[in-house]
Amino acid sequence: MRQRLAELRGPDVPPQPLDARALAALAANPGCRRRAVLDGAGVPKAALAQSLGSPSGFGQSQFAFMRGHAFEARVKSDGGAELLRLTHACLGGGPEPEPGSAQVPDLSAAGPRGRAGRTEIALREATAAGAWTLLDHPMLALDVAGTPAFLEPDAVVVAPDGTWTVVEIKSFPMIDGAADAAKVGAAARQSAVYVLALDDVAARMAADGERAPEVRRHALLVCPKDFSNLPAASAVDVRKQCAVTRRQLSRLTRVEDIAATLPPGLTFDVARPADELSAAVDAVPATYAPECLAACELAFHCREQARARGELTALGRSLRADLGSLTTIEETLAAARGDAGDPDDPAVAALRRAGALRAEALAGGARCP
Repeated sequence: MRQRLAELRGPDVPPQPLDARALAALAANPGCRRRAVLDGAGVPKAALAQSLGSPSGFGQSQFAFMRGHAFEARVKSDGGAELLRLTHACLGGGPEPEPGSAQVPDLSAAGPRGRAGRTEIALREATAAGAWTLLDHPMLALDVAGTPAFLEPDAVVVAPDGTWTVVEIKSFPMIDGAADAAKVGAAARQSAVYVLALDDVAARMAADGERAPEVRRHALLVCPKDFSNLPAASAVDVRKQCAVTRRQLSRLTRVEDIAATLPPGLTFDVARPADELSAAVDAVPATYAPECLAACELAFHCREQARARGELTALGRSLRADLGSLTTIEETLAAARGDAGDPDDPAVAALRRAGALRAEALAGGARCP
């Protein structure tokens, strides 16, 4: 199976690792087989979109990237004293941490699998010790449709009471104690993926008879305060995101099952000509929605296809759900005109009623002087 996945992305193309941001987007659109197979095979979607002639602006600017790294370094300075203080202030966890007293274990190891193993050992030791511990950029593993995904949160804090807290450090501001709702929502979905990965570690510890930790369902979001570079923090409830993400990830079709349905020799090697790549991408069905524009590098390409086919999903998932068996814009317009559709279908009946009201309104407007 590994050989088949290597063929899909190209023999000389290193696999693109799955991260929490990608998993959150994948869980939000589990019916998209195209994204599932591309992410499972490790295909670099940004390079693929560029080769297809539909480059995406999705991603973080270099300036924002550098600013984020500088802010994160400030938050974690002095052995993470300020970060632990913020964790205690927002979520408790035992006695207030004294500056310089926290443990910051070395998590270095060979490869992502080795780092994930070292992180699990550090989590077990910190929980048994019952002391404040900061895990800086730990590596966690999560099974996704039969394929392990290695995830790297900004930090995980282990408190003396045995609780584990996911920490997300972002560079967008928290003004008067509140941040942009859309950005907080994205951070919550990303944190939920880390929480699920920590759940797996906690379950293995409990199975081994060790002290069972509590993985908090509140992540700590750390952002610049107002317009300064000083850190402010808020506890973000991720219970709903955890439940939704776990359910959606469980619905994902296994990558090998999707790969088995693809034609032999098909590849997404970005070095191939654009027409070959387009045919390869089109061989895997996609489920496009406007939300993809903020979450997927192939969104522009998929949007163009959805519009060309007149798919209702191009207008939004909620509209598509409201129209039931109708799947295209042309079918919907025909149903509204009374030229097609089952009159007993509630969606068709509502469209015809709306069409009649519109025609009545336009006719009434035409009679006005």
